Parts: sequence; C-alpha cells; structure tokens
Amino acid sequence: MGDEELHQLIRGCIKQDRRCQKMLYKAFYSFSMGICLRYTNNREEAAEVMNQGFFKVFTKIEHFDMERPFKAWLGKIMMNVSIDYYRANLKMAYSEDLDKAENISDGNLVDKNLNYNDLLAMVQQLPQAYRTVFNLFAIEGYSHEEIGNMLNINPGTSKSNLHKARQKLKQMILKAESSANSTKNNNDGMNYTQVVAINAPTINMQGVFLNKGFKG
Repeated sequence: MGDEELHQLIRGCIKQDRRCQKMLYKAFYSFSMGICLRYTNNREEAAEVMNQGFFKVFTKIEHFDMERPFKAWLGKIMMNVSIDYYRANLKMAYSEDLDKAENISDGNLVDKNLNYNDLLAMVQQLPQAYRTVFNLFAIEGYSHEEIGNMLNINPGTSKSNLHKARQKLKQMILKAESSANSTKNNNDGMNYTQVVAINAPTINMQGVFLNKGFKG
C-alpha cells in the first residue's frame, strides 16, 4: 500500500467511514496480530487484544501525525494494549530474589538462530510474566528500568524474569534440536528438515522480531 492510499484511508477513518476502517483493519491485520501473539497465550486472546487495539486506533487516529510512519504508531498502540491486558489478567505475584537478580547478565538469548514461527511458539509457552519481560527487552528494546516502570516492578525483577525466560527457551531449543536429530536418525538417510533450524540464518534477537524501534 502506497503512502497516498494509506493517507486516504486514514482521512476516511478520521471521518469514521466504516469502509475505510474495514480496509485499514484488513491491511494491517497480520502485522497487528503478530505483535499481539507475542504477548498472549493463543490466537483467541491475541485477537481479543488486537481488536481492543484497533478500537483505540480508530478513536485516536485523528491525532496521528501523517509525517510519521503509521506502522510505528500502530505497533506502539498494539504493544501498549497487550501490556494493559497483561496487567489486567496478572494472576501471579512477583516473588523473585532481587539480590541474585542484580548479578544476572544481559547477554544474548542463545548462540543459535531460529525460524520465526518456531521461536514464536516457544515464547508463547513461557509463563506470562517471563514472556512479557522477554518481549519488552529482547524484541522491543526497552531497558530494565523502563520495563520496571511499565509493569510496576523492580528492575531487578525484570532482569530475573528475563534470565528465567532465556533459560526456559534454551531448554525448549535443545529439546527441539534433540527431537529433530532423533527423528532424522530414524529416517534411514531420508532428507529431513529440523523443526528448529539451529544453523539457518534467520533472526537476530537483538535486531528485530517484527517491529524493533517502536518505543521511539
């Protein structure tokens, strides 16, 4: 979609034109769903969060600056709605050892590359508290201090939850690799594509999952 077509849709949405709203929704459905999926447990929850996000988009779109990238503005709204959903549905209290958390490194997740869908599925298996911190730090690029302010937690708790998220992801990666190798060996020489493409060049975790840089 070109800028002029997008701006026409936005102007129509400002006028609350239902046809323009529907077209904008369809055009950015996959992009928005991809963000919400990272913070929720399944597609049903993600769809609920995404629809809340689009409601905010359509009620606030008159404030959108046409000189700025629309995807960045939309992505920030989807992220914020996802965090609001997390806060509203938080069922576990943070009870981390903060002294121990202060000594945790902010190194890379793991020295391996993953297929996006494989990694997304693994991230969705993390406990909600770990998943939220992992998304905000490793994907969105927020600092632990910023995450602490956003989630009303201590920065040390953010570090601890990130560390535990990484540990759980490492275990899932190794398990998937072991399972893939076992299946490959049982295929008696048949070609086999691993579920987790450990050596395939795909995602740089400190770069972008889908939307690096929305915080700016």
